[in-house]
Amino acid sequence: MTKAEELYHTIAAGIPDTTESKMFGALCIKATNGKAGVMFWKEYMVFKLPETEQAKALQLKDAKMFTPMEGRPMNGWVQLSEEHSDKWEELAETAMEHVKQIEVKAKKK
Repeated sequence: MTKAEELYHTIAAGIPDTTESKMFGALCIKATNGKAGVMFWKEYMVFKLPETEQAKALQLKDAKMFTPMEGRPMNGWVQLSEEHSDKWEELAETAMEHVKQIEVKAKKK
């Protein structure tokens, strides 16, 4: 396990009312409503942030919109390298608070 992945697990364990899971085959943190707010993907942390926090995060060096497939960025998701690991915990907490507020619509039968 890399140092970055260890930090991901430490952060995930410290955020209440969340569970570790998988999304796109990557490690992720989900809120009790089932919504993912943080992913650990290829040694990057990826955060689903509200617009104002997203804009701030994108100003960091080498930060970018998360694009798991060429030309298909995921709206609201910001990818940060280990260079910004000092900000990972705060952004993870912000992301999880954000996704906890998302209303989950009932699935049609």
